[in-house]
Amino acid sequence: MCGRFVSASPPDQIARYFDAEVPETALDPSYNVAPTDDVYVVRSDGGTRRVTPVHWGLVPYWAKDPSVGNRMINARADTLASKGAFKPSFQNRRCLVPADGFYEWKAVPGQKVKQPVFIHPADGGQFAFAGLWAVWRDPGASPAELEAGGGRLRSCTIITGDPNDKVAPIHDRMPVILPRSAWDTWLDPELHDLDVLAELLVAAPASSIDLHAVSTEVNNVRNGGAHLLDPVPELTGEVPGQATLL
Repeated sequence: MCGRFVSASPPDQIARYFDAEVPETALDPSYNVAPTDDVYVVRSDGGTRRVTPVHWGLVPYWAKDPSVGNRMINARADTLASKGAFKPSFQNRRCLVPADGFYEWKAVPGQKVKQPVFIHPADGGQFAFAGLWAVWRDPGASPAELEAGGGRLRSCTIITGDPNDKVAPIHDRMPVILPRSAWDTWLDPELHDLDVLAELLVAAPASSIDLHAVSTEVNNVRNGGAHLLDPVPELTGEVPGQATLL
């Protein structure tokens, strides 16, 4: 799964990396992005890529209220075509979710506490998570509000799939990370062939990522700052409830 990630790069740098327009609204850098936060996505209208802030947690158009998005931060690659909440977006509203890296938690033998691990691009660039987006219209909004562009919520979800060899010992799923060669196909608003799209949803090569243990400070979403990315010795030990360091 992907429940926490890092989005600390400046928006103009993200735009350059993805060959996209800079967003009109800039988000604060975050080293501990959590579900329901606003995040950047890269979308395309067929001619121009745009970096846009949206709500993390997909809210389908048919939802009664936005809270349903709290349960839709991730979408499984193998069920996109069969889930009513995700299929319309899979067909028509795909995006990339830029990230400097993501966190996962590794079980420590004999311990209740898990070891947080930061997983990041080996080349120092950005991850391009495969994502879906949607627009929800507030049923209580007036026609005038909708006409003025209000009463709408744009939201996204991150697609997860099988892990590569580096992530598999930590978790049985990981975000689908699309290579640059797949961006145009994934973002093409005229492409609706689900079989073609599904072929893109494979695990990134293990060689494309690096990872290292980080502080358990990241466990608390209130903690932030670049120090969260600093490598630390991994937890170890076999005494339940008593973690030691290598």
